[in-house]
Amino acid sequence: NRVFSALLDTIYKICEKIDASSFHCLFPKNEVGFFEEKSLLIRNDCQFHWHNQNYGCFDDFLANLKQKKRKNIRQERKKVNHSGVSIRQLDGNSATDVDWQNFSNFYNQTFLEKSGTPTLNLGFFKQIAKTMPDQVLLFLADLNGECIAGSLMFKSDTRLYGRHWGCNEQVDYLHFEACYYQGIEYCIQHNLKVFEPGAQGEHKVSRGFVPTLTQSAHWIKDEAFKQPIKHFCEQEQQHIANYMEQVNKHNPYKEQNL
Repeated sequence: NRVFSALLDTIYKICEKIDASSFHCLFPKNEVGFFEEKSLLIRNDCQFHWHNQNYGCFDDFLANLKQKKRKNIRQERKKVNHSGVSIRQLDGNSATDVDWQNFSNFYNQTFLEKSGTPTLNLGFFKQIAKTMPDQVLLFLADLNGECIAGSLMFKSDTRLYGRHWGCNEQVDYLHFEACYYQGIEYCIQHNLKVFEPGAQGEHKVSRGFVPTLTQSAHWIKDEAFKQPIKHFCEQEQQHIANYMEQVNKHNPYKEQNL
């Protein structure tokens, strides 16, 4: 707490110096209680995470699922395999400039389709490949000699984080294969404990990801502005709790493995 108190005091001084109206801390865990004591607002949210139950292989994971979910996943993977698509697993050391150019194109295509603005460029992807090669994980999908899709993930010693996906050709269930199933297999093979595939997506539940509470802490300078935000956060916390309860009713795992 001494360290966090000193850190918080420093942040307050910086906010005062630059006349900031707020500051925000995302994904605190053990620090949530500390932030609450300091009167920061806590906001709750829900993501869907996969947890490694010391599986020896992908089939061990499937064996923990209810029969219908297990059957659906097998069918999805089988259809991707029968489509002729092959998946390459690369890191920052093994990915070539051509690989990054392909992925950058897929990344840009995703934002164009969603009417968004891509914030990362080819230079960024090449840079992280050089500066943090062992933390970068790139899955590329090839079909008929052409690279048609890719997903970018990052890893720590215990977790895998799915972040970006894109394609220039639609293949049924390829998104699930590249963004979920390949990541799950990687976690099992490398003994990573948790796979966080990204925000949102109730469709993740049927594929082995369960609702997980995430939190953030917020300091608001203007007290008059802070109060309605506080009220909103309190209402939202109850909404998130109710939402997670409802989603958990569709837990894909066998009852004894919940």
